[in-house]
Amino acid sequence: MATAEIGAKRTGADAFEKRHRTIITVCAMLATLMQALDNTIANVALPHMQGSLSASRDQITWVLTSYVIAAAIMTAPVGWFTARFGRKHFFITCLIGFTAASMLCGLAGSLSQIVMFRLLQGAFGAALVPLSQSTMLDLYPVEKRGTAMAVWGMGVMVGPILGPTLGGYLTDLYNWRWVFYVNVPFGAAAVAGLWYFLHEHEHDRKLRFDWVGFSVLALGLGALQLMLDRGSTKDWFSSGEIVIEGLLAAIGLYLFAVHMLTSKNPFIPPRIFKDPGFTSGFATMFVMGAVILATSALLPPYLQNLGGYSVQQAGLLMTPRGFGTMFSMLFAARLSQRFDPRLVAAAGVLLMAWSLWDMSHWTPDISTWQLTYVGIVQGVGMGMVFVAIQLVGFATLEPKLRTDGTALYALIRSIGMAIGVTVTSLLLTDSLQTVHAQLAAHVTPFNRALQSGPQSLFWGIATPFGLTNIDSEIQRQAAIIGYANDFRFMFWLCLPILLMLPFMRKPAPQKSPAEPVLE
Repeated sequence: MATAEIGAKRTGADAFEKRHRTIITVCAMLATLMQALDNTIANVALPHMQGSLSASRDQITWVLTSYVIAAAIMTAPVGWFTARFGRKHFFITCLIGFTAASMLCGLAGSLSQIVMFRLLQGAFGAALVPLSQSTMLDLYPVEKRGTAMAVWGMGVMVGPILGPTLGGYLTDLYNWRWVFYVNVPFGAAAVAGLWYFLHEHEHDRKLRFDWVGFSVLALGLGALQLMLDRGSTKDWFSSGEIVIEGLLAAIGLYLFAVHMLTSKNPFIPPRIFKDPGFTSGFATMFVMGAVILATSALLPPYLQNLGGYSVQQAGLLMTPRGFGTMFSMLFAARLSQRFDPRLVAAAGVLLMAWSLWDMSHWTPDISTWQLTYVGIVQGVGMGMVFVAIQLVGFATLEPKLRTDGTALYALIRSIGMAIGVTVTSLLLTDSLQTVHAQLAAHVTPFNRALQSGPQSLFWGIATPFGLTNIDSEIQRQAAIIGYANDFRFMFWLCLPILLMLPFMRKPAPQKSPAEPVLE
């Protein structure tokens, strides 16, 4: 009788949740969008914060670094917290914490306060993306997951792209504090919707936390993020700080890998990596993270410093990529239902690769039309890859491991973003120095091109005026070649994704089993 009664309650709760699937989807989307926006929305407001909080340029970057480090550390154990406390309760707790921390960031009156509140915001926000994704995966049957992942993916993909534009608009129209206040009404709405319409899943209150595994992983991820974030300002491994952070990162990640493989109850089950489809998608998410943020970081300075566009014009020229991503996610979901999602992903990779190859041939006088359509093509490719990989990456993964899987995808995507920006910045700096030296070697008294004709008046090396002008032109040409090298590097980085697709499996066209409900 008791079993029948529990089964009836569970069936009723499932039916109630399915009837309000749209509301739950909107709430999950709000959580995803808030977290994704906060990765980049504060970037453009940093100069305003610096003056308001009386901070140096080096100190104010901790507003970004603190959030990234806290989010990276707290993403990995999301699966354990969900299994221990239940998805609904943990989801709502994180949303309340993130919303409250956002409000406190806006109220901060000193640098130490905003850094502390950003740490809290990153810690609570780390779980929002994986929890919203696992909620969507369980809420929809297999044949509708393509559309669900497309809707969910819009927040993940479009958030970082539109973040700087929205942050600049709010800062100019009001002040930098509204960059954080904007989260409050949306966070409150998401909490209310999930509290009423989402039911709780089974959880085990007897689970013990793996403090050893978490500690060494936190050490490794924290040191890695610090090294990547501060390396460019500390001249990398010529600095003792960066050497220490690099050693701590290597030791922490190595000890975590050993502990995960040898411990009886690690908070990340190692069997998750035995699924070849999930592991291939895991590697693909790293590449996607690197390409998404690296291109977003490279294009604004390229357009402003070399193309001569204003900040607002550069922001507008970045939006076609976001619209391309949103549009493609909708039709990519339908294509993934009618065709093999691996083919959809392959087509998306080829579009991304073509756009990056085209960008590697850009010059500052490129037309606005070409900037627009290449951005759209790149966005379309990104959306197709993202939706298809979310489908095939989880096609054969155990339902119990979905939350762990979504957390790991979010973690590796964040690491890919950090490493992608760092590597492309290093390549750009190296290219600037190398190409500048190569071009400057041709500036000699024996170069006839600099001794006759109109150019000798402007670039003549016999006068300080001419030397200054020719050095500026050499720097400009070196920058053009440096950006081209970065775009070409990302082109080659995309191609290995094609080699990972055969290891994935097409989702089976049947409904996913319902999970038990805790009453």
